[in-house]
Amino acid sequence: MNMHEHARAAGPWPGRWSARFVSGLILALAAGMAATPAAASRLVIDKDWTFRLLPGHAQGNTHVEALPSRAATVPGTVHTDLLAHGVIPDPYVGAPEGGLQWIGLADWEYRTSFDVPAATLRAARSDLVFAGLDTFAEVWLNGVRLFEADNAFRTWRVPVEGRLRAEGNILRVVLRSPIAKMLPQVAAMPHKIAGNYPSPYGDEPQDAMTGNFVRKPGYYYGWDWGPRYVSAGITKPVVLQSWDVVRIDDLQLRQDRVDAARAEVSAIAALDVVRAKRAELRLWQTAPDGKRTLAASRRVDLAAGANRIALPVRVDYPQRWFPNGYGAQPLYRYELEVRDGRETLATHAARTGLRSVELRRDPDARGSSFHFVVNGIPVFAKGANSIPFDMFQPRVSREQLRRVLESARNANMNMLRSWGGGYYEGEDYYDLADELGLMVWQDFMFGGGMQPAYDEAFRASVVHEARDQVRRLRNRPSVVLWCGNNEEEIAWKYWGHRKTLEKADPAFADRVWKGYVQLFGVDLRKVVEQEGGGIGYWSSSPGNDLQEVANTPAAGDMHYWEVWGNPAHPVSTYLDVTPRFMSEYGLQAWPDQRTIDAFARRDQQRIDHPVIEAHQKFMAGKGNARLLKYVRDEFGEPADFAGFAYLSQAMQAEGIELAALHHRRSRPNTMGSLYWQLNDVWPGASWSGIDWFGRPKALQFHARRFFAPVALAALRDAAGNTKVSLLNDRTHAVQGELRTRVMTLDGKLLRDERKAVEIAPLSAFEAAGYVDADLLGGADPASTFAVFDLRAEGEPASRGVVYFAPAKEIAWVDANLRAALRRDGDGYVVEIEAARLARAVWIDFGALDAELSDNALTVLPGERVQLRLNSTANEDALRAAMNIRSLSDAVRAITTTP
Repeated sequence: MNMHEHARAAGPWPGRWSARFVSGLILALAAGMAATPAAASRLVIDKDWTFRLLPGHAQGNTHVEALPSRAATVPGTVHTDLLAHGVIPDPYVGAPEGGLQWIGLADWEYRTSFDVPAATLRAARSDLVFAGLDTFAEVWLNGVRLFEADNAFRTWRVPVEGRLRAEGNILRVVLRSPIAKMLPQVAAMPHKIAGNYPSPYGDEPQDAMTGNFVRKPGYYYGWDWGPRYVSAGITKPVVLQSWDVVRIDDLQLRQDRVDAARAEVSAIAALDVVRAKRAELRLWQTAPDGKRTLAASRRVDLAAGANRIALPVRVDYPQRWFPNGYGAQPLYRYELEVRDGRETLATHAARTGLRSVELRRDPDARGSSFHFVVNGIPVFAKGANSIPFDMFQPRVSREQLRRVLESARNANMNMLRSWGGGYYEGEDYYDLADELGLMVWQDFMFGGGMQPAYDEAFRASVVHEARDQVRRLRNRPSVVLWCGNNEEEIAWKYWGHRKTLEKADPAFADRVWKGYVQLFGVDLRKVVEQEGGGIGYWSSSPGNDLQEVANTPAAGDMHYWEVWGNPAHPVSTYLDVTPRFMSEYGLQAWPDQRTIDAFARRDQQRIDHPVIEAHQKFMAGKGNARLLKYVRDEFGEPADFAGFAYLSQAMQAEGIELAALHHRRSRPNTMGSLYWQLNDVWPGASWSGIDWFGRPKALQFHARRFFAPVALAALRDAAGNTKVSLLNDRTHAVQGELRTRVMTLDGKLLRDERKAVEIAPLSAFEAAGYVDADLLGGADPASTFAVFDLRAEGEPASRGVVYFAPAKEIAWVDANLRAALRRDGDGYVVEIEAARLARAVWIDFGALDAELSDNALTVLPGERVQLRLNSTANEDALRAAMNIRSLSDAVRAITTTP
């Protein structure tokens, strides 16, 4: 009831109270209630949005279909909103890319109407907060322009108290074309700085690329694994935050010391206070076992404005967070309360894992080491580079991320490099990384080319962006490194742009490089030092932190692209390069047949078809020539496109396995192997191990084996030398047995030896070495192979198979592969048997959804292998759809094709 209703219900007033007194009392009580401090409130503005191509824009003359106002999804993008209404075709199906470039040249308007609760209208402070405005945005509220944004990676906060009304607030956002906005000034530059991938569609000149002048996801402008869709949108929730007394802006959980005995944490609260006030801060800790305790409390005098208050926390015998393979991932939750007596004015929660981490760079005879030490353990980093999970970030689901990141964890990965040409991932990515034990090497969002860092306003915007992102992610136990950029330093030093620019305009070239050093050597380093809570900073990948020589095996991290890239060395060349930390290397492959069928009809599936070329972005669509070279080198000429896709996956998996095992056997000189790349941004040919639908390629199955904590590396080089190394990432010694066999393809045993082995903790050592004659002993190299098996106590078996000739020169015969399926509990078992050697065995179930526990196998003559199968399809359908093939089928088909 309202105040007047309460007065009537109370009965007659005493006669001595005058009407004026009663009226005054009511007004005073009402005013008192209105002035009672209220806890901070949060209103998400995500309903009733509409969008349209901005009226009067030139693109409206040729694209009238985009002019009507239509319902929009926020968070979202222009492309996905247009797609939802059928205005454009699916950007991923067929080859529509060229016809959709007008979207990036247009200006767009988003609009909504929202009501505001009475308490919010009365609040002392109200801010509109935009965490994702992509990119050049003008924001209007009730006809008044609030601000202009120019950085998609910043959080924009603007006060709006006094500008709100109870009903019908109109919020309007105009998104300007980044190309149209930047092109005049870029085109006017007498000498250009290097961009990334020139547009083939004419939406901007190839010699005046605008993407690196804009703080916007770089991959929107096209990459060698994804299309060019220069989108725009409101990509994160729009929130109205209101408060009367205090708002908790941030809670940093700075880990000052963590070891087995205790953890010392500084819980640092950043508070925005309306007016000076005395209050109590309480910090509650919820341990991984669910036990909740008061970790710290303090009475403080809060000053009006920004306050920064530290609460010391001590945890005895903490449950420490470890990377995958080294221990569990317990997480602690902390909740901060700001209280005034019994009233809670504001709360804020944060989660972290307690661990120590450092990047070690110890000098030695070769140069200096590069490795991560977590909780005192030198960790060999095993993993891959992650790229954006979709061209349109807001539609990436937690389930999609979980599928890929769990696959990474199951493949024994412990690190992902979040690459700098995309966007800073959302909370779901880091939640999953924290929970799965996946360390994150986090790039700042600079993917290539050169930046206009000579411009002070540009640098200032980047510094603001960096503070936002480092503060957002600094409590994450998974984040172990911040890196300034991807490949910009080596591009400047070694790819020719510096020489060209120095010849044309030495003074400008000097400004460009000095701006680069200021931004990546000084500014971002300072942000990480001030805000990162002790996490290390690395100026560029690959590099040696601005030393003269970059991308060297002696120190720092390396990207190695002389296999696959230029000069396209053979895969065996991986064995010639022994880096300190390999953060990029890769081989391409086509995805699963189901994935290819999703964007190309079967009659379009040939190497030179426009649809296939549209989904092959390397070498501007002609990358199949490079991929075919590597397939031919090992296997010969594919019989058809399906065979090409299958052989490309076999080549990719075997090649990356060779490199990764070489890196692992080179421990401790080499302490990291991150291949390019984990995932896909859309369906097509790429270097990924998991395609856009989440379907694993052969590489992902191989990775689980070559990244196993205890493994065997049997690697043969181009000169015919085979070295067998034993690898142990465990923190304890491992005992086992090494078995060496030499066999013919049909199973005749020529040699069989066994010996007991012990592998020291955190080590790799060479157990045996051979030349071909040692193993063959006069046998025919075209029909003979060697197989090495390691069986260690408590560990999955590890196997290495050595061939003495390329697959195309081996005398393959029908492996007589058989597969049987049977029901087993809630799932199925598939049993495989081969009469003769079966290499690159691949099982699929056509269009049915089915997940196998393993695939891409080598099955020895007479060997039986059992695999688990999970599927919602019935047994009869699975049995009818099951298809099994091996390399002997593909290579014999190639040999016999007319």
